[in-house]
Amino acid sequence: MKLSVVIVNYNVCYFLEQALLSVRRAVEKLGAPAEVFVVDNNSVDGSVAMVRARFPEVILIENKDNPGFSKANNQAMRVAQGEYILLLNPDTVVEEDTFRACCDFMDAYPDGGGLGVKMLDGQGKFLPESKRGLPTPAVAFYKIFGLASLFPKSRTFGRYHLGYLDKDETHEIEVLSGAFMLMRRTALDQVGLLDEDYFMYGEDIDLSYRLTQGGWKNYYFPGTRIIHYKGESTKRTSVNYVFVFYRAMVIFARKHFAPQRAGTFSLLINLAIWLRAGLAVAQRLLVQAAPVLLDAGLIYAGMYFLKNYWEQNHKYVRTDYPPEFMLVAVPAYIVVWLTSAYFSGAYDQPPKTGRIVRGIFLGTVLISAFSNFLDAYRFSKALIILGGVWSIAAMVGRRLALHFYRYRDLRLNERRQKNVAIVGSATESRRVRQLLETAAVQARIIGYVTPDVVAPDPHAPIPSYPHTPTEDSLGEVRQLDDIIRIYALDELIFCGKDLSASQIIALMVELPQQPPVAYKILPEDSEYIIGSSSKDAPGDYYALDIALNLYQPQHARNKRLLDVLLSLALLLSAPLLIWLQKEKAGFLRNCLRVLSGRCTWVGLRHAVAPRRTARAILSPADAAHANTSLPEATRRRLELLYAKDYEPSTDVSIVLRCLRELGRQG
Repeated sequence: MKLSVVIVNYNVCYFLEQALLSVRRAVEKLGAPAEVFVVDNNSVDGSVAMVRARFPEVILIENKDNPGFSKANNQAMRVAQGEYILLLNPDTVVEEDTFRACCDFMDAYPDGGGLGVKMLDGQGKFLPESKRGLPTPAVAFYKIFGLASLFPKSRTFGRYHLGYLDKDETHEIEVLSGAFMLMRRTALDQVGLLDEDYFMYGEDIDLSYRLTQGGWKNYYFPGTRIIHYKGESTKRTSVNYVFVFYRAMVIFARKHFAPQRAGTFSLLINLAIWLRAGLAVAQRLLVQAAPVLLDAGLIYAGMYFLKNYWEQNHKYVRTDYPPEFMLVAVPAYIVVWLTSAYFSGAYDQPPKTGRIVRGIFLGTVLISAFSNFLDAYRFSKALIILGGVWSIAAMVGRRLALHFYRYRDLRLNERRQKNVAIVGSATESRRVRQLLETAAVQARIIGYVTPDVVAPDPHAPIPSYPHTPTEDSLGEVRQLDDIIRIYALDELIFCGKDLSASQIIALMVELPQQPPVAYKILPEDSEYIIGSSSKDAPGDYYALDIALNLYQPQHARNKRLLDVLLSLALLLSAPLLIWLQKEKAGFLRNCLRVLSGRCTWVGLRHAVAPRRTARAILSPADAAHANTSLPEATRRRLELLYAKDYEPSTDVSIVLRCLRELGRQG
């Protein structure tokens, strides 16, 4: 057995399918026996069924829990028989010659214990984590405090990603990336497998270091390329990522550095954890709050000028308003206006003028009504009305200005459709159109670009094509650069049935970066169109999934409001309801968790949510009260039906039917 490929999967069925298709082609080009393992860590998104149906040649290991990345890889490596073992992430696409080129390189360099390759993100941009240095205390310090980012090519500060080494040349490096980690079996027999103390992150650094300590060399090999949709910084704004990643570095320091240095290093890392976690939270809050803060600032500035104008020109008694007007009353008005606007959908996409007008109008009515009961803060009704008018003008104006800056038009209420072209045959082009229409993707399909033309038959009167072009054909792949500019394309969808992974990767790299174009891939016979906007963004996909009401902005807001109201009502009724609960302590704990937003009373517990949501206490399947335990597939189906037809009244009904279960662990 020449090669054993090990892929650990957890709820990324769409990525896994594409990875296995590319692996299948690369194994065919290897020209030597190979085996492929998929270790599934208890996924609930149909990954196991997909592997069984589409890839019968794969050796499937099903875990009944999630033991972590290291343990899962070790499960397969212990039974793997290949001369070389490749640890491969499921969110990758390998070129057809990747396995052959890598094995040939390792055959030519018998001192090589491990090998990494050139990795690109979903836009074809080089990922610096393709080659890394050992995170010594100095290197870690430079990375944690930003010096590595400021001076990436410095031999002193840029050692974490070895930025001073040419990415197009082969180099001996210290650390391989766990996304693509090819290792010699004899080297692993000597130094051991992955350290299972690492749940996720850090295990690749640890094993790379042990390989070099054992006398082996690790190489960076740019002779082949892979796409890695999620780069190292995919979850950098996640607090959980910060803690897990830097704790892994602490484990590494304690294990491999001298005790006196490990203590200092651990202190440094722990300080960095809290610093980075704080920055991650602040960054997330700032990004989410920025539109609201901009609106608040514009409204406050407008109210200041309105107050001055009204004092000088229209007030019956020409005296200044007291300081409390700007310090207390106006901020209170702004809170009411923006809160009312938020619940009216003013911050939903695409922006709608009607939502803003409705929200500000309701807020103005509320302010006018409540101000009658507060003598000390009863100022001018005229200023309240004028303030409402200004709030509408400011909020609509800001959105119009931003929209014009981005799109050079003033059609604010229209969702701008992406201009999309398909690179593939007419047959696959039609399939892409059907997928996009079924998924209700807002896109304008300009046409399709045919693959390379076959050399014409000298005896034929006209050139022959592998795919007969139709009237919506935009041209050939060789004209793609011009096609992008002429049609102002926003997105290209490559058809994996008509283009090899090598061709797709080459186009991603060679096409100009300006104007920016997003790339996605439709794997052969797949129902997913996969892509990622950058290494900092998680991969996304268009799927044949039905539209889910649960994730529409207005329903998400209503659900959150309902959760808060239910929790308050349950807390007020706690002296009576607590005696009905099977888990009394859990009842109060869950009320507080739902109030804080960490949990929701009803949600998806068995089906995979299309986006990150609060953990659910109850599942729609719990309300079935079946005499026997429901199969997992039935529970998932009930949850998807709940999400498709979601109404707030459904949550109330499920909570009432499961009243004794409200204390369960969420």
